[in-house]
Amino acid sequence: MLFEVVGEITAVETFASGSGIREIARLRRIYGRGRWRKRKGIAEVRLSNGSTHLAEIHWYEAAGIGRKEFKIKSLL
Repeated sequence: MLFEVVGEITAVETFASGSGIREIARLRRIYGRGRWRKRKGIAEVRLSNGSTHLAEIHWYEAAGIGRKEFKIKSLL
């Protein structure tokens, strides 16, 4: 599902890091080495049909690389 984050992400929480991330090898191969963390938060998102919703989103993040691979976990 295509979407964009509108505004600020709140209630940001880290729930996995380093070897605790199942896809750490793939992340390092695609984006490079870094201190990878899997994070979640609440944000307003705009879906491809133009509607906006509050949603729990998950993503991977590393210092110097940035936030990658956002996904919507649930619409709130």
